[in-house]
Amino acid sequence: MSGTDGDAPAVGGTGSGRWADGLRLAWGMLSAVPVPPPRRVDRPVAGVAMLLAPLATLPLLAAWVGCALVARWAAAPPLVTGAVAVALLVLLTRAMHQDGLADYADGLSSSYDRDRALAVMRTGDVGPSGATAIALLLLLQAASLGALASSWHGVALGAVALVVSRHVLAWGCLRGVPSARPGGLGAMVAGSVAPWQAGAALAVLLAGAGLLGAAATPAGWWHVLPCAAAGLVGCWLVVERAVRRLGGITGDVLGAAIEVSLTLSLVVASLLV
Repeated sequence: MSGTDGDAPAVGGTGSGRWADGLRLAWGMLSAVPVPPPRRVDRPVAGVAMLLAPLATLPLLAAWVGCALVARWAAAPPLVTGAVAVALLVLLTRAMHQDGLADYADGLSSSYDRDRALAVMRTGDVGPSGATAIALLLLLQAASLGALASSWHGVALGAVALVVSRHVLAWGCLRGVPSARPGGLGAMVAGSVAPWQAGAALAVLLAGAGLLGAAATPAGWWHVLPCAAAGLVGCWLVVERAVRRLGGITGDVLGAAIEVSLTLSLVVASLLV
């Protein structure tokens, strides 16, 4: 995905058709689980999809919890547990976000020239910077998930990290965030979410995460706050760098934001269990 100019209108209205199409679009873009295609794809629908992106983590959450249960039953080594969990997450998303991360890293490392960097990102080839970025982040994710699987509190924080990593798409597509180029599906998402909508979505997410954390470990419910904060910081770092170097966001930038957000959130969570 790549975006459009930041002064585009934000998501408006609450028509059931728009929200249903937005949910289908979110699942189609962020999950390998087949869903009926949306009846229409435009900026309002794309903005709704960014707000509903956390719902696309449902199959990922099921895979993570199932993996943790099996690992605890089998007394699997933490790194093996984490590696299997990461493999499941990659399979359930068709490695789309890792592809975006690789293109983003290769583009930024290729040249300080904006057009040259964008051209490299469009090629789809994975260079040394992209391969290194994927390897490092997957290693951190596997190590963190392996540590989190050892307790119910850790499993809950891992789930929070997954949800937060998709929620950050709403912040990456805030009104005022420009597009790096005019074409592509991402042209519909840049600047498509109003700040109050992203804030409301964050409030709902934190409330649900707090309840989940309290149910898992009452004394450690507040751990969801630093996990969520780490994910949001990861998104900000990726998007801010993209705006300065590339002139805005693309679909690859959003994929990189998901992976960086997930990694930072998981690392913080692993330090709290």
